[in-house]
Amino acid sequence: MVDRGASALSLPDEWPARPEPILALNRMGSFDWDLDTGLFHMDAQAHEVFDLRPDEFDGRPESLSARIPRVEERRLDTLVAQAMKDGSENYGAYFRLRCRDGTLRWTHTQGYIRRDETGRPHRIVGIVRDATEEVGDLEARRAQAAQGEARRRQTDVVQRATAALAHARTVNDVMDVLRDTHGLTRLGATSLVMGLVEGGRIRLVADGPDNSFVPGTRITRIDEPYPMSEAVRTLSPRFIESPEEFAERYPVLWPNITHLHITAAAYLPLIAQARPIGAMGLLYSDRHGFSPEDRNVLVALGSSIAQSLQRAMLYEQEMDLAQGLQQAMLPRTIPSVPGCDVAVRYRAATLGGSLGRDIGGDWYDLIPLPGGRVGAVIGDVQGHDTHAAAVMGQLRIVLRAYAAEGHTPATVMARASVFLHELDTDRFATCLYAEADLATGVVQVVRAGHIDPLVRQPDGTCRRVPVEGGMPLGLSAEFGQLAYPVGTLELDPGSTLLLCTDGLVETPGADLDDGVQALAALVAAGPEDVRDLAGRLIEVFEDRGGEDDVALLLLRRRGLDAPRSGGRLQQHVAPGDPEALAGARHMIRAAVRAWGAGDQADEIELAADELLTNALMHTEGAAVVTLRVLTGADRRLRVEVEDTSSALPRRREAGESGVSGRGLFLVETFADGWGVEARGGGKCVWCEFVVPRRE
Repeated sequence: MVDRGASALSLPDEWPARPEPILALNRMGSFDWDLDTGLFHMDAQAHEVFDLRPDEFDGRPESLSARIPRVEERRLDTLVAQAMKDGSENYGAYFRLRCRDGTLRWTHTQGYIRRDETGRPHRIVGIVRDATEEVGDLEARRAQAAQGEARRRQTDVVQRATAALAHARTVNDVMDVLRDTHGLTRLGATSLVMGLVEGGRIRLVADGPDNSFVPGTRITRIDEPYPMSEAVRTLSPRFIESPEEFAERYPVLWPNITHLHITAAAYLPLIAQARPIGAMGLLYSDRHGFSPEDRNVLVALGSSIAQSLQRAMLYEQEMDLAQGLQQAMLPRTIPSVPGCDVAVRYRAATLGGSLGRDIGGDWYDLIPLPGGRVGAVIGDVQGHDTHAAAVMGQLRIVLRAYAAEGHTPATVMARASVFLHELDTDRFATCLYAEADLATGVVQVVRAGHIDPLVRQPDGTCRRVPVEGGMPLGLSAEFGQLAYPVGTLELDPGSTLLLCTDGLVETPGADLDDGVQALAALVAAGPEDVRDLAGRLIEVFEDRGGEDDVALLLLRRRGLDAPRSGGRLQQHVAPGDPEALAGARHMIRAAVRAWGAGDQADEIELAADELLTNALMHTEGAAVVTLRVLTGADRRLRVEVEDTSSALPRRREAGESGVSGRGLFLVETFADGWGVEARGGGKCVWCEFVVPRRE
């Protein structure tokens, strides 16, 4: 370093040069070095700077070696030699010299190089001065700057860690942030351990790197002699500043971590709402001690991690509760229905919002119905929270009940809308109810603000089936629009009916129709098996990362095993109409013989007559008798008698002299099966007979 102060020297031709009075006033000593003779002259002030008496210096530069340490001497020699070599006029440098008492102090020198006509250096004139205070001030400023930089780095550690933890939603997310190698680097630690308090014990949930786990510490008691246990017990951090201190304070743990070469450690209690939820240990291999600033930063870091952990734990608790509620509201199992293959799926959207936002009101249901029919339901209650899931569960139950009672699809939907409107909720729901006759393939569809169904044909083509719809459930009752139109479609053997909620087809910024077309193309290209197809559709949804939850129901009508109607006859019989009764009996007799069941004609006629007579005697309205032949694994003749009474028939003992009470006994004796089904405001009593196949 060259100091312009060198120009202040007086440089006459005589030797030795005399310093200006200003040098002495500023406690600067001067020197004059004759390079030709090697003499080195210093004035009295220079002797004082070098802490030498005049009689202790013989005028040779080599004699100053006693005052200049060897390292500093080599550095000065190199500096001066380079200045003379490259043609410089002056030079300057700070160096340390050793006083007579052995202490070192900083000194500064400046020199002016005089050259002859050829440019050869032959003389150096300069000054020396005590720079102790100057360098001390400089070092103080540097130390202050370094301290500020360290403080900024420490603050940056907290800010970066807090920013990373802000995106953590679950406990595992928090662990991933801390286990991450960059996370350890940000914290300045070489190893990390973390445990959570569970029932009076500490369960280790994170440790790193891989070789830092200590056997036997996966679960420890709070009263054990471990630093994490002590931090939890006392609710205060534990700072360990040396290996010796670690070994002395925690002799049980220390022998197991010596291979990590730990030089210091900090164990922080994780406190949330004034109670310990865990503890974290940061182990260092390049640190010795902790300054007050270090300790404050680590305590603040522990507080940030504790808040993130508590938030994650609360999130998981609410999610467990909400998901448990939703799973309880959805069907636990889907019944096996003869004649069709069914697959269902439900997936919650992953939203980065508040707790409980990963559940919603989407649902599906499959309802076995009498006569080889089945009801399929898909719906979506407004909202993504536990309230939506609770409303969904209630709505699913009433829809199932109305369908099982035998109401028509339009009535099922209308009654469900009234029910939702009367609930103490402001939610509405979209829904689609499809009632399929697996024997004929006829499907009646009612739509309440929901998206249309899709049908994939046996040849693999898939199309959207437009169905005229009504208002969403709840709203239709509020506005008095309870008339739901019924659409009809045919499901051929091998065809698949697809019902889904809009989360499967909606994409932000895209048109809904485009989403439905994309879904139809995906279904057409998908596997034939409904379970594989459902899995494929959900995989696409998860890869896309949809912002809504999804419910999906696939129903494929079988081709060969499904019972098919081989014939159907029906007769209406009014009470007090003997001709209608006689006509019904004649129809039964003719149909039995025509359908090749002549050998069983008497039993079938008797059972049918008993069911019809009971309906006319014990109810006030008319009765409808229906005969049909069902073919499938076996061939069966089914007799159904419907009436408007909800009272169920009972078997009674007729007694020895009784003339009534034997009807159901006879039906049970002759028929291969019988039962009662709810049909709207009444019931249907039926019986079936296995009959031989026709040649």
